[in-house]
Amino acid sequence: MEKKWWKESVVYQIYPRSFKDSNGDGIGDLQGIISKLDYLKELGVGVIWLSPVYESPNDDNGYDISDYKAIMDEFGTMEDWEELLEGLHKRGMKLMMDLVVNHSSDEHAWFIESRKSKDNPYRDYYIWRPGKDGNEPNNWTSFFSGSAWQYHEETDEYFLHLFSKKQPDLNWENPVLRNEIYDMMKWWLDKGVDGFRINVINLISKEDGLPSTPGGKKYDWGGDYFMNGPRVHEYLQEMNREVLSKYDMMTVGECPGASPEDAARYANEEGTELNMIFTFEHMDLDSGPGGKWDVKDWTLADLKDVMTKWQKDLEGRGWNSLYLNNHDQPRMVSRFGNDQEYRVESAKMLATFLHMMQGTPYIYQGEELGMTNVKFDSLEEYNDIEIHNMYREKVTEGGEDHAKIMEAIYRKGRDNARTPMQWDDSEHAGFTIGTPWLKVNPNYKEINAENALKDPSSIFYYYKELNRLRKEHDIIVYGTYDLILEDNPQIYAYTRSLGEEKLVIMCNFTKENATCTLPEDIQYESASLLIGNYVEGTAEERLEGLQLRPYEARVYRLN
Repeated sequence: MEKKWWKESVVYQIYPRSFKDSNGDGIGDLQGIISKLDYLKELGVGVIWLSPVYESPNDDNGYDISDYKAIMDEFGTMEDWEELLEGLHKRGMKLMMDLVVNHSSDEHAWFIESRKSKDNPYRDYYIWRPGKDGNEPNNWTSFFSGSAWQYHEETDEYFLHLFSKKQPDLNWENPVLRNEIYDMMKWWLDKGVDGFRINVINLISKEDGLPSTPGGKKYDWGGDYFMNGPRVHEYLQEMNREVLSKYDMMTVGECPGASPEDAARYANEEGTELNMIFTFEHMDLDSGPGGKWDVKDWTLADLKDVMTKWQKDLEGRGWNSLYLNNHDQPRMVSRFGNDQEYRVESAKMLATFLHMMQGTPYIYQGEELGMTNVKFDSLEEYNDIEIHNMYREKVTEGGEDHAKIMEAIYRKGRDNARTPMQWDDSEHAGFTIGTPWLKVNPNYKEINAENALKDPSSIFYYYKELNRLRKEHDIIVYGTYDLILEDNPQIYAYTRSLGEEKLVIMCNFTKENATCTLPEDIQYESASLLIGNYVEGTAEERLEGLQLRPYEARVYRLN
């Protein structure tokens, strides 16, 4: 397996709007990030992934871009961005920008031209179609609920938007558009960017003819017709030839609905497309038949199945990305751990569980503090367009129970991850001296960076130690993964192997004590503790019949 810097890195995701406000307007900005670069350096991360900071009307918090080569006024200026890049590079860190090229904003100059007339040169930059029998061109629904089509009266046609109606899909069938995108990517890379996280990149190729889903539903999920479409690999290989292969850079593609087989093509070891992808299968473990908002309890057995499938199916064929939360997902300690009496222990356990697997780990801002989900009192206090569209469809128009839908929002809503970063116990958690764009989680008095940095046993310093170990031990990066104790209902345990070296990782996912009896073929006569969330040091210890305390994690090196 070829060694690469992006395999050995740990990535930290910043959601700029919620990270740190420098000017008191209640919105995080680039100067705010610059003021916290030493904090990130102290944590020991190697790459910063910056969620979109481009010019945008902010219909979807920056994922609707109106100018790919400008910085949003709320975040600062291009000079601020250049200062941020320089500050990161000076500290030995790299910058990965968010790239959103499945769609643009409807306020982008391309779309403004595109809607002027059917024969405008920019018309073919987007996906326009006439209606059918007085209805939309097909019955696809948007990710944000409702029809995926928007009627445009002036030209008597509809345009496709798989997300908000202010996010029209770009037409990747058009080679002129593709070249515009590649030129824009090269422009950023020539400015010094070290990589791209590419938003919903496996949606860029739609099925020929844009067929309706069968069954005659007025609106139906059409994912089979626009996820992992017929020309997506052709486009990504072209992008790789034209742009990616010409730079020493990192890429991760967001790919909803991708299987390990798909990933082995997107993130192949030959390097003809992307370095890795974000999969979503483990993020759907608590989704019922009705989708994301049909919330059910996840099971440890299912988590073992999904994580092991991705580890083994990509072994030697592709590279995994490792994450349990991000700006679109609820807080991991609330979802997969215990955010009450075992918040600290379970946050550390989950970090151990994830960072010891093969792949590149991603830390979402505040994860290193054990930040939790939030329960706002009213729907009006939530900002996210997805939440409001879903509530209108299910409750206002669909008559579903308000309390049931609010409970789903508490568990799965994207604003759980977007509450401002908790820096200290002052008003608004030290995020801003103004009024924050989204309310701060009330638990900031206890959970904040200032407290964490004062406490040598904090979650922050545990993450720092995980990051240090990754730099020192190739086995953590490159070792092969094998599941053990498959049927244990409390413990997720696995090994990592590289040459003669072997690690065994044991994680108790429950609030009860658990007995860990290792398989006979694991030789542990001489074992040293590499890291554990209850214990310190590396004293040798026999592992027979080891008792794991609630949410305990231990990693042993077997000599």
